[in-house]
Amino acid sequence: MFLLDGKRLPLDRAFTHNGISYPANWLRLTTLAEKEAIGIVEVPDPPNPAYDQRFYWGYDQDGHLIPKDHGELVTLWIANTRQTANSLLTPTDWMVVREADNGTTVNPDWKMWREAVRVAAADKVSHIAATTDTADLAAYITGTAYPVWPDDPDHPPILASDDSGDGVGTAVDGQDAGLNDTIDFSGGTTSGGVV
Repeated sequence: MFLLDGKRLPLDRAFTHNGISYPANWLRLTTLAEKEAIGIVEVPDPPNPAYDQRFYWGYDQDGHLIPKDHGELVTLWIANTRQTANSLLTPTDWMVVREADNGTTVNPDWKMWREAVRVAAADKVSHIAATTDTADLAAYITGTAYPVWPDDPDHPPILASDDSGDGVGTAVDGQDAGLNDTIDFSGGTTSGGVV
């Protein structure tokens, strides 16, 4: 990067110094000695930390993040959230259709889960709509609350970390869960060693 009087000179941009106008290609066409003759110094570019391209365009010449339009991002993330909820619910729609079609009752656990997904989606949409700027939206989306959705009734319990060394974790429901427990899947098939 080139500096003149302590200020950055972007490549391919015209500039004026001491009353002399320099064309946009001047920095590319001159030697280092010619640049130094008018006071330009070349220094290494400072590293720009990574940025989340979902929310920012990149960095400006001063190293500040350039946010994408907050209103457009809100619209996009609300649509994404509703699509995620829909993709979670779609595989179990047949249960609701079957109940309406022939009266076979949907398991209450599945009804509660489906409602929990809808409530979670509405809560996420409310949080997204309440954000005030792009940084606020990015903090919510990348935080710990947004990516969490209710586990379906057939989801195996998540084990807490096992620091005891005995090979037995503690399931979320408080019961011991061995590393070699067998989990039954639908259709009578089993898979050993799944934790």
